[in-house]
Amino acid sequence: MKKIKKKYHVFVQARFLSKRLRGKVLLKIKKKTILEIILRRLMKSKILKKENLIVLSSTNPSDLHIEKICRKMNIKIFRGPEQNVLKRFYFAAKKFDSENIVRVTGDCPLVDYKLLDRMIEKFDQVNCDYLSNITPPTFPDGLDIEIFNRKSLNRSYKKCLSVQMQEHVTQYIKKNKNFKKINFENKKDFSFLRLTLDEARDFKVICNIFDNFKNIYFDYNDVIQLYIKKKKIFHENMHIERNEGMKMNSGTKLWKKAETFIPGGSMLFSKNPNLFLPNSWPTYFSKTRKLNVWDLDKKKYSDMSLMGVGTNILGYSNPVVDRSVRKVINMGNMSTLNSYEEVELAEKLISDHPWSHKVRFTRSGGEAAAVAVRIARATTGRDKIAICGYHGWHDWYLAANLDRPNTLNNHLMKNLKISGTPKILKNLTYSFEYNNLNQIKKILKNNKLAAIVMEVARDNLPQNHFLKKIKNLAKKNGAILIFDECTSGFRETFGGLHLKYNVNPDMCILGKALGNGYAINAVLGTDDSMFGFKKTFISSTFWTERIGFAAGIATLDEMKKLQSWKIITALGKKIKKNWAKIAKRNNLKIKIYGLDALPKFDFEDLNKLYFKTFLTQEFLKNNILATNTIYLSISHENDNLLNKYYSILDEVFSKIDRSKGNIKCLLEGPVCYSGLRNTK
Repeated sequence: MKKIKKKYHVFVQARFLSKRLRGKVLLKIKKKTILEIILRRLMKSKILKKENLIVLSSTNPSDLHIEKICRKMNIKIFRGPEQNVLKRFYFAAKKFDSENIVRVTGDCPLVDYKLLDRMIEKFDQVNCDYLSNITPPTFPDGLDIEIFNRKSLNRSYKKCLSVQMQEHVTQYIKKNKNFKKINFENKKDFSFLRLTLDEARDFKVICNIFDNFKNIYFDYNDVIQLYIKKKKIFHENMHIERNEGMKMNSGTKLWKKAETFIPGGSMLFSKNPNLFLPNSWPTYFSKTRKLNVWDLDKKKYSDMSLMGVGTNILGYSNPVVDRSVRKVINMGNMSTLNSYEEVELAEKLISDHPWSHKVRFTRSGGEAAAVAVRIARATTGRDKIAICGYHGWHDWYLAANLDRPNTLNNHLMKNLKISGTPKILKNLTYSFEYNNLNQIKKILKNNKLAAIVMEVARDNLPQNHFLKKIKNLAKKNGAILIFDECTSGFRETFGGLHLKYNVNPDMCILGKALGNGYAINAVLGTDDSMFGFKKTFISSTFWTERIGFAAGIATLDEMKKLQSWKIITALGKKIKKNWAKIAKRNNLKIKIYGLDALPKFDFEDLNKLYFKTFLTQEFLKNNILATNTIYLSISHENDNLLNKYYSILDEVFSKIDRSKGNIKCLLEGPVCYSGLRNTK
């Protein structure tokens, strides 16, 4: 070992709230936390002194766990800003009067103390500002070590203004030509091996590696020999791209973290980023306005896709609705007493639907459907239900798949998983297809139904007086007819498509757009159909909160004033015509369908998922959120945006046409999931 001339501090960067794998430094292997393992391996260095080993954590209260480990091991700790890690390093170096800094991160449990000594020796011998074994990579991912002098750190801190660079500490040095940089390379390239800890799959591989050694002090060469003998245990995570996180936006990083402790990643399946553009979709928003969405990186997008999954017909953050909500927030949202606004909203809805006499409110559409079904069963004294359409996640609906697997495939979503749905509900819910009168007749012939629950229209329109015939069949057989207009309620008419087709149900579910982004759903019904409410129990605390009622009142008034349904229907017709023209011009076959105010298209090609992914990818480059569906809002009445949209779509369709079947080569990441949605 050569004599070291310079002074070195090793800063181990670690925090609990890591973006992709929360609490990874506290995960345990061989009864020791990852942080303990990193520190103990580094303490094996022949150059490094224990007093020069310092953990750099954040001031977030969650990092108290890390501080406790350091105290237990008698290791120094410095706690600084959570996001601006460059600032954390700068002040740590200042406090400990560091001459040269060795940076090790908490995602490297296999950091090699022998490699550390060799790299310090090299840095000590040469005249440079920065030395690392990262670029170009020749060592496995997870053995990353960076060494830089105090002068370079100070320059970076003063000059670096990029938030992303501040988070990753050395990015300014690596991208600036004014620093003298040297790479420490391995004789043989093993950069394809992934030994870092960023995801659950990484942890599994690392555990497997440690299980093959008696203690935690094996070195890099031992790992290579293990790989040669047992390649299989390294395969779990090798498909993950090196430094993948560096290329990810903040939303993607947060999604990967969310998946570790939120089952399904988020509360709504339709917002899963893998349905749009895996590893690139912004996923989370910071604010909204009209048709614009800002992501966590403060990047602004125009929303030409789901628009809050159909909730925001008046555009995002509508000032009239938001003012009403702020007013009731200031006065108080909940109390022992009821809010008078629920009575006012009930009166408005009944006034707009003269066939109805009673209203019950919920906060979500699935709840509203469950309430309607419960009341129908109580009113009729019957149990069986016939359904046509998508009506949520509750047991009564999923029961259709108990006896006849995949029965629900024809209703918007396919391959629905039904584990947890009581098997005793078998043969209580029957499914029939839209416009198929024979199917519902057959169901009615063999069963006494409590209710027929159906969407008035979604992707297809009624033929041969289908809705009127359904109503007659329901009446004749003593079943309650429930129209689920959660999605269609305010799109082509003010209050429901049943008004357009002049067919009044016994009950109607209204939601999504009713509060323009605030949670409020309604179940309207006649006196006779809702009589059964007196014989059952339906109640929920947060169905009484004030915000939803206030939002609903303001939204109804604003919709009526602007006649929003006419605006978005006219827009949808124009968009459908332009889709057809652009597709024809580029020799693409697409199927255009859906309500005019909710236009959709599908590529008629075996590669349609690749086409859809490519479309989203290219629009995202132009700061537009787009897919093959548009939930229109009045904010979409914007000629500049629409012309830009058509121009980009024309270019996308042209590239698809010119790809001649090699569309996969144009994708810059994984193909989107087909998921559960039924693409017709």
